[in-house]
Amino acid sequence: MSVIATTCAYCGVGCGISATVTGERSVTIAGDKSHPANYGRLCSKGTHLGETVSLEGRLLDPMIGDRVTGWDEALDAVAHSFAETIAAHGPDSVAFYVSGQLLTEDYYVANKLMKGFIGSGNIDTNSRLCMSSAVAAHIRAFGEDVVPCSYDDIDTADLILLVGSNTAWCHPIIWQRIERARAARGTKLVVIDPRKTETAQQADLHIAIRPDGDVALFLGLLAGMRDRDMLDAQCLAQHVKAETGYIESLVVDCEAMGISEKDFVALADLAARHPAMLTLFSQGANQSTSGTDKGNAIINLHLATGRIGKPGAGPFSITGQPNAMGGREVGGLASTLAVHMGFSEHECDRAQRFWHSPTIARAPGLKAVDMFRAVHDGRIKAIWIMATNPAVSMPDAGFVREALAKCPLVVVSEVIADTDTTALAHIRLPALAWGEKDGTVTNSERIVSRQRALFSPPGQTRADWDIIADIGRRMGWEDSFAWTTSAQVFDEYCRQTAFENAPRFGMATRKLNLGERTGMSSAQFDALQPFRWGGLSPYADMRFTTPDGKARLVAVQPPKQPAADPAYPFRLNTARYRDQWHTMTRTGLSPKLSQHRREPLVEVNPNDGQARGLKDGGLARLSSPHGNSLFRIAFSDGQRRGELCVPMHWTDRTSSQGRTNLLPNQGADPLSGQPGFKNSAVNIEPFHPDWRAFMVSVERPNLPGDIYWTLVRQPNGWLAEMSGIGAVDIEAFMPVGERLEAFDKARGMRRIVVRAQDGTLTAALFLTRSGVLPAREWIVAQLRQADRDNGPALLAGRPAQPAPDCGPIVCVCFDIGMKTILGTIAEQRLTSVETVGKALNAGTNCGSCRPAIAQLLIQNVSQAA
Repeated sequence: MSVIATTCAYCGVGCGISATVTGERSVTIAGDKSHPANYGRLCSKGTHLGETVSLEGRLLDPMIGDRVTGWDEALDAVAHSFAETIAAHGPDSVAFYVSGQLLTEDYYVANKLMKGFIGSGNIDTNSRLCMSSAVAAHIRAFGEDVVPCSYDDIDTADLILLVGSNTAWCHPIIWQRIERARAARGTKLVVIDPRKTETAQQADLHIAIRPDGDVALFLGLLAGMRDRDMLDAQCLAQHVKAETGYIESLVVDCEAMGISEKDFVALADLAARHPAMLTLFSQGANQSTSGTDKGNAIINLHLATGRIGKPGAGPFSITGQPNAMGGREVGGLASTLAVHMGFSEHECDRAQRFWHSPTIARAPGLKAVDMFRAVHDGRIKAIWIMATNPAVSMPDAGFVREALAKCPLVVVSEVIADTDTTALAHIRLPALAWGEKDGTVTNSERIVSRQRALFSPPGQTRADWDIIADIGRRMGWEDSFAWTTSAQVFDEYCRQTAFENAPRFGMATRKLNLGERTGMSSAQFDALQPFRWGGLSPYADMRFTTPDGKARLVAVQPPKQPAADPAYPFRLNTARYRDQWHTMTRTGLSPKLSQHRREPLVEVNPNDGQARGLKDGGLARLSSPHGNSLFRIAFSDGQRRGELCVPMHWTDRTSSQGRTNLLPNQGADPLSGQPGFKNSAVNIEPFHPDWRAFMVSVERPNLPGDIYWTLVRQPNGWLAEMSGIGAVDIEAFMPVGERLEAFDKARGMRRIVVRAQDGTLTAALFLTRSGVLPAREWIVAQLRQADRDNGPALLAGRPAQPAPDCGPIVCVCFDIGMKTILGTIAEQRLTSVETVGKALNAGTNCGSCRPAIAQLLIQNVSQAA
């Protein structure tokens, strides 16, 4: 069996994978020890990619409505409809909404078709929701969207600031690199985040700012460095252009930051003592109506102190998706033209001449939020959505669904047949999934890596770039979309980055230049090794992509705090879970990844919870002017008073009412267009169901929509948690089979066990109106097991001989629970994550649970005291 080097499908860390195909649709996953992004390490999501490569739920054929068809009919319908719409209403009446899940080659072809041949800027990407504020900040400061750092800077930094990033959960491999730097060099760590996350719990200093307090904080830090005589006068004079008197005017405003003066002084003193300072910022900073100003406030601090272009120093945006960077490079955002060019007359002319195109987009298109507004009001009459699920992921998602339902033509290219978005599509086009794709991606530190195919294309699936190119040919541009391999597309993209990219062509030279990668044969492309464009530090020469070569210190001001609304007195933050990815169309297939968080939780400060009549472990309804959702309540001391936090992953496929993005409004940053997911006005009230239940089932149950339910994968089937008001029609979703039942009307208890003819357990339901439900783990483990003598035990919900209670699963790789870890720590007097690993293996595989283990060690010490 050969080992295939490829790249992970999830976050922007861009980990290399060594994949060994073991069957028609099976693969063994390991980290690629030679890949510079991860050196063999993988987080929980990457480790369990092998559980997600089956054909379960796949879209395998083109479909028009509910009818299976062939490619010719489907693509003729798309091409004809787009051409008719453009002819009748102009090029801006159509749009593409694409995704950081696409490969660079897919992005390149889509951007070329829309901007160079249709002639509209209306191509935007779900990366708009993740890091477009960082893009806008880079362009304002540097003249070009270039990340000025690399992961090597983590190894040499003396001080690391993590801003709006639960790195231990969202970028575990970066977190483990930070852990190693702290152990080896004593690197100091500051976490700037309203919540005391697992990441913040491990920090030397946690700065719990108010939502959107980042600009005030970093302007205050700049003032603090000024007052401590820590500005770099030479850097400011030679390499930076700043508004006269701006730095001198800055003040420290702890109230605007939402922190104490003591915490601010501690942070400023740390920053003053450690010139090798690296600031990593992510969604908590970007997903804001002031996200661009936050990015520039961070960059300003580094420019003014000369902490950029040097080892261990710089502002470092860490992206969310595997190819968010590749999309930015080719021009997949509506706000850029192509290959780091904007919409000046000179740049438009250059792009049109390179593409030999009949037209060119001469102005930015509609960004994501505005794009779906235009769909809603009828300005956009045809939209093609590729590899993303905006009916879940966009803010005010109910509005987005209304928009798509009204649109005359919705085309969706997808891997999964049934998603919240495909339910609204007129035409569905089957695309290749991870493990079938062939092309390149770029990670957060500008490393270009290959994704390689492990399996043959199933059914009628095709590469996204190939589907888009076929549409280009059918719209009359045969020669310009004539590629036959992804290597040819990559070559054209590299040539465009180098085309007239020199000072003699009248513009600043762009850092993005892949000219040395042009001219590769297919064999050379197949063998392409990871490479980083721009070097470890593109700004080591302190030359920026501006007319005078100087960076811009942008004069920003803190945003005004939103007015209090008595009807919606809480501020809502949205977050990601450690083991899930976006809307769970892939990770939701993995039983392992479903163990860490089985339901969407609303995290509430205990004082707020008690004041609002909430019960830890109960249910609560969150409401905003835009919608409402139900969540399981989790009291958390790490949550600030007056603030709530919920995850963004659950969809109509996995929960009847736990959809987070029904709640945020459409407010977005005025420059980047990135939505402000992290600071929405909401209310929270207890939800008191008449009954509670859970169900395990071999087959996915078809649950009614008028009750609360969430559904997650288990090793041999599914687990559903349910609650509701009034009666529930159990027979509507219980499978047929031999039944055992227990019923206690007085206590409101009902239990049903369903077995197949051979005695194997196929389903079990446990319902109560007032009592306690049994633990789930043992019952889940009985699915597909045949034992006719264990009927009483199944109805009791526990084995005849009680098994040890391991507690909630912490380490998903080895199925090790919290109580097991705590017991072993106490019994063996363990004092470190490493000793726990030696005793139990926990934390020794993917390492994603290491922060949780560290917190359990602290908990054991406090309990012993």
